[in-house]
Amino acid sequence: MASGGKLQAPRGTFDVLPEDARKRTRLRALCEELFEPAGYGAIDTPVFEATDLFARGVGETTDIVQKEMFTFEDQGGRSLTLRPEGTAGVCRAYLEHGMHKQPQPVKLWYWGPFFRHEAPQAGRYRQFNQVGIEAIGSDDPSLDAEAILLLYELLDRAGAKGVRLRLGSLGTPETRRAYSDELRDYLRSHEDELSDEVRGRLDANPLRAFDSDHPGTQAVVKDAPKLLDRLNDDDKEHFSEVRALLDDAGRAYEIDDSLVRGLDYYTRTVFEFASDALGAQSGVGGGGRYDGLVEQLGGPHTPGVGWAAGIERILLVSDGLQAEATAPDVYVARDGGASTRDAAAAVRALREAGFSAQMEQAGRSLKGQLKQADRVGARATLILGGEGVAVKEMSSGNQRDTPDVKTALEALKELLA
Repeated sequence: MASGGKLQAPRGTFDVLPEDARKRTRLRALCEELFEPAGYGAIDTPVFEATDLFARGVGETTDIVQKEMFTFEDQGGRSLTLRPEGTAGVCRAYLEHGMHKQPQPVKLWYWGPFFRHEAPQAGRYRQFNQVGIEAIGSDDPSLDAEAILLLYELLDRAGAKGVRLRLGSLGTPETRRAYSDELRDYLRSHEDELSDEVRGRLDANPLRAFDSDHPGTQAVVKDAPKLLDRLNDDDKEHFSEVRALLDDAGRAYEIDDSLVRGLDYYTRTVFEFASDALGAQSGVGGGGRYDGLVEQLGGPHTPGVGWAAGIERILLVSDGLQAEATAPDVYVARDGGASTRDAAAAVRALREAGFSAQMEQAGRSLKGQLKQADRVGARATLILGGEGVAVKEMSSGNQRDTPDVKTALEALKELLA
């Protein structure tokens, strides 16, 4: 049983307070304004899934699967995992609900909480929130460009500062496997300079070396062979078309041949948006193409592309999401013989008439109630007394006496027109 004392939220979690919640609501509205007209329908998948979904989909050699998942057994002995990312669950739903039989590509977007056991830092928590899009069922490079441009536009509208786009390509799985063999041989020739973690992963996934922040490893990979130089003709053409579409849209990017992303399902295009406002851990969001993922989950060969962006990360770098608390049209105050029930009836009548309304609920004096009406930004105050109802305009201080609430409503309609 827990001992007494002050309780706090668990490490790596956070509370969303009203001011921040208003910014999140504004950001979600921006997402709907952008994604729905582009053909992306909202999808909401379960917060926990079968552990095997992520082991098969995300990759057993990734940090997510090896170190960061919150996994548990349910009462039936089944292994479940709080979702660490969104793409695998969306692809599972795509298969389970027969969306592969619909006209392709199927375009979806999502918003919600995710979970990873990693060291908390600015904008990164163990429970965090992401927005993402997925376009499944086509390998057309215009989908890659569309996905990138939608995230670009979202960050623009949110007022994100210091944003830059890193862009690369991983080629096909066959190209990646051949390159992995070449890279592994190169890294083994410099094995003494690598971190213990990278050395331990050389057999399973040498590309993880590019994600290492170990100084010796960084120095080694700087001179490593480049995957972009090993792309086959089809992959080069695909990547060239994506870049051309971004050029046509006037969007800047930098080619990064060390960009591998942290998930094994990526193929061809990969990208990441970073913001200098976040310091060393600068990633805001990113994604890429995953043409083999649906097949890994037991479906037919189905190409796809998408991205996810951290909502907390976007809020940290953005200054275009300010949102004031909604001020009521009318504040209902009580004076003299008016009761709480009288005030509640007046609030109901106001709301039924189309006004937003709040009422006194803390036992303040009339003077204190008028101050509270000012604090919440009410345009008018309805003062219920024993012998009538006063309508007070807060900006001018002008007051009009009426015999009852019904008459006061008519006065308010004129006053607030």
